[in-house]
Amino acid sequence: MLTLLQDFARARPPWRTILVWYLRFLAILLIGGGIIHWARIVGYVPWRGVMFVDMPVEWQVVTAYFGVLDMVAGIGLWLAASWGPVMWLLRVLSQVVMHTMFQDIFGSRPYEITFMMVTIAVYLTLTVLSERERRKE
Repeated sequence: MLTLLQDFARARPPWRTILVWYLRFLAILLIGGGIIHWARIVGYVPWRGVMFVDMPVEWQVVTAYFGVLDMVAGIGLWLAASWGPVMWLLRVLSQVVMHTMFQDIFGSRPYEITFMMVTIAVYLTLTVLSERERRKE
């Protein structure tokens, strides 16, 4: 059993490669979300049965905000650029603030916030492992 785990550990790709795959997975999610936001803005997809022009102003603002931020963060994560994770963390922080400090307007989404915190924890773990591996080389 121990030999099997050791063989698996030796055969895995470098942590940096795994980190890039993870960033690209997040990028796909963000770009998909950005496309949905833009589909709402241009009137292709309604939000809870309401078109963009009929949404409350606060929802129009966050739809446009996340429409832009999701696309920018997604592109930055896909390219594994240094600003990609920064934009992604800004996006996550914005949504956490939106659903915690302004619950009366935007509602509470504990599962979504938990998912975001888990994605940040995975990102930080992969970053630390990648950096440790780089220093050993």
